[in-house]
Amino acid sequence: MRHKVAGFKLRRDPSARRALLRNLVTSVIENERVITTPAKAKAVRPLVEKMITLAKESSLHSRRQAASFLQTKDAVKKLFDKIGGRFSQRNGGYTRITHLGTRKGDGAEQVMLELVGSELVKRAAERAARKEERLKAMREGREGDEGPAE
Repeated sequence: MRHKVAGFKLRRDPSARRALLRNLVTSVIENERVITTPAKAKAVRPLVEKMITLAKESSLHSRRQAASFLQTKDAVKKLFDKIGGRFSQRNGGYTRITHLGTRKGDGAEQVMLELVGSELVKRAAERAARKEERLKAMREGREGDEGPAE
């Protein structure tokens, strides 16, 4: 029986498990999505949601708590500057697990753990980049037309 036994072992000793979870949480925050196995995704999900909840508080103490868990300073900065503000009006449910099928090498089930709304942010960034390219092309086209006519 597993009464009062919390968490996932993931077939690792405690230090390796903690390192794995810290790295996955940092990757989810930095890249806003990560592809992994279902067991790891289910183990990481509550930790990512806890980090986002800390970012919503946005106090010095919560920043230090997040910094003690996350691996990089860039992840802490992004968490508090961008992600915390994005989810300020949302009461939980910050992540989504999407099944992708099996991995080609060993047949392991793969899932994508992503932040809700990250597809909209990435789509908006792509749209802005395309718009910038069009404006640049238009400016270059006009500059070529303005030359002296011979």
